[in-house]
Amino acid sequence: MSAVPASPPSAAAGRYRAFLFDMDGTVINSIAAAERIWGLWAKRQGLDVATFLPTIHGARSVDTITKLALPGLDPRQEAQGITDAEIIDVEGIIEIAGAQRFLQSLPPAQWAIVTSAPRALAVARLKAAGMPVPAVMVTAEDVKAGKPKPDCYLLAAEKLGVSPADCLVFEDALVGIEAGVAAGARVMVITATHAHPLATPHPAIASYEAMVATVDADGFIVLAQSAATPVQG
Repeated sequence: MSAVPASPPSAAAGRYRAFLFDMDGTVINSIAAAERIWGLWAKRQGLDVATFLPTIHGARSVDTITKLALPGLDPRQEAQGITDAEIIDVEGIIEIAGAQRFLQSLPPAQWAIVTSAPRALAVARLKAAGMPVPAVMVTAEDVKAGKPKPDCYLLAAEKLGVSPADCLVFEDALVGIEAGVAAGARVMVITATHAHPLATPHPAIASYEAMVATVDADGFIVLAQSAATPVQG
């Protein structure tokens, strides 16, 4: 009896069925716009703006507001008001260097955006930065529990028809990194918008400018640097 061929190695060997991208701070830089809106809101609530603003990144607005436990505020109503203002104010939103080229080089059925932003805001920001809107996008409305829970990344993998273990998650925030790990995926950290170094055991890149993705004969995405040096995942 002939031996059964082994399954092609996947993420363990740096080969992936799909890429799952957080949005803000990962493929676009929306910090200026987000902090304008959130800063005004925080000032109205009497919060220390400088202390508060670093807490808004990566999580859903409703979760950020709920954690504050401010008396007399409806977190969902406040979050909707912030979202409405953010959809209007997209000034200064730009791509992370090289992200547009990199996303457009990927097979459309093998990548997704997985963001804590509501769908309308996500689309507005992607378009403002001139970025492609993917066929699959998981947004704040799609899950009951936001990051750091893994629900969003598990749902994205399901929508793409792949195992989370065969996915590479691109993230910039700790809550998103935790969500990717909890989903069972590998993680790549994007540091383009980091003001301070982030202690992480995961591989990291500052931009996509040197990144090249190719699809091998088995349909896996192989990630490499332009100098043909494989990225360790």
